[in-house]
Amino acid sequence: MRQAGISGVLGTGRDWVDHVARNSPARLALMVFATIIAVVTALLSLPAATSTGERAPFVDALFTATSAVCVTGLVTVDTATYWSPFGQAVILVGIKIGGLGVMTLASILGLAVSRRIGLTQRMLAASETKTTRLGEVGTLIRAVIVASLAIEAVLTIILVPWFLDLGESFGSALWHGLFMALSIFNNAGFVVIEGGLTPYVGDWWLGLPIVVGTSIGAIGFPVILDVARSWRSRNRRRPWARWNLHTRLSLATYGLLLLGSVLAIGLFEWTNPGTLGPLRLDEKILASLVQGANPRSSGLSTVDIGQMREATWFLSDALMFVGGGSASTAGGIKVTTFAVLVLAIVAEARGDRDIEAFGRRVGSSTVRLAVSVAFLGATLVGIGTLLLLTLTEHHLELVLYEVISAFATVGLSTGITPTLPDGGKYVLSALMFAGRTGTMTMAAALALRERRRVIRMPNERPIIG
Repeated sequence: MRQAGISGVLGTGRDWVDHVARNSPARLALMVFATIIAVVTALLSLPAATSTGERAPFVDALFTATSAVCVTGLVTVDTATYWSPFGQAVILVGIKIGGLGVMTLASILGLAVSRRIGLTQRMLAASETKTTRLGEVGTLIRAVIVASLAIEAVLTIILVPWFLDLGESFGSALWHGLFMALSIFNNAGFVVIEGGLTPYVGDWWLGLPIVVGTSIGAIGFPVILDVARSWRSRNRRRPWARWNLHTRLSLATYGLLLLGSVLAIGLFEWTNPGTLGPLRLDEKILASLVQGANPRSSGLSTVDIGQMREATWFLSDALMFVGGGSASTAGGIKVTTFAVLVLAIVAEARGDRDIEAFGRRVGSSTVRLAVSVAFLGATLVGIGTLLLLTLTEHHLELVLYEVISAFATVGLSTGITPTLPDGGKYVLSALMFAGRTGTMTMAAALALRERRRVIRMPNERPIIG
């Protein structure tokens, strides 16, 4: 009798979830993310979660939970010293869930239970992974879990000897290596090393895995799957010729932005006595590589961001706002959104009727969606900046940097986040949540609202500019 009652409750809950998923997948995404953040917040509020055994203030627990699940890395307390091993483990679980994406994780669980993915789960996963063909979702999900675990395992194997070289025991080195591996690949930005990463600015054993790991995580799972599929094909000559438009746009835009940011940040900071100035040539090159990869959404900095020049802050603002690839562990409006906007501007400047790239035409609906996502992101950044300027006495350049870092789930900080009043911390928490879910859910909502009208109004062009 009791089992029948439980089955009935579960059936009702499943029907309700299916109903919400069909009618408002964006709302379901917000609810799932919020629920997971609430659970992580509750666990971090336990006395066992802190190193002192005292309860963490609610605002710090909420902020850390939001930062972990949204894979941001902004912190109000030091991760290495404030949280106990239990608290750090909770943060790590939140990072892993946020990195995989709640939608993808829900589909993985559904696949494990039912041995198949239903239409609802496929639609949910497609909204998170940006897969256009529903039949590919199952393959993509398997690729996501396998690729993430494999890359994190490789990073752990690389980093454990580094921690052993610091004099740590094998158990401590294994734990720290695993934590940093997940933080690197998921672009989470959390650091479990006391004193941070600045003492190791010239250490290639640490710096190179950060650059490579964060870049792979930030490029996006659909790109990883498409590249892997092209290499597994029988005809391996010119595998890039079989890449789809999304992969080509993502890799080209990401590569150009990465190269440009490495060169520009290195140039701006080369003689700065607070950052790259005192370093040797090889250390400057490594630091430039790490800082160039950081704005993609890494948040793992080996130099003091607060000592950077304002020109570097402004450049980082723009790079963080763009972010990384779609369906990746990175944030921002995404590199494909930026690429589509640039292509639209170029086509308009040339007078071209169609927007084209790599022998393919980009539809007008994609351009409208890109404009909507970019405008929404800029609006959220503007509102967040105004609120923080009202709540604090900090200058615009510092506030803007922190706001964009939160919205783009990057985690880089000039150092003002821990000193913010509670109201400011809640603002950044909301920005992290909106940055991780807002643009994604808006894109899904707008894509599902496309409708065909029998009657179309007469065409007329207003004056622009």
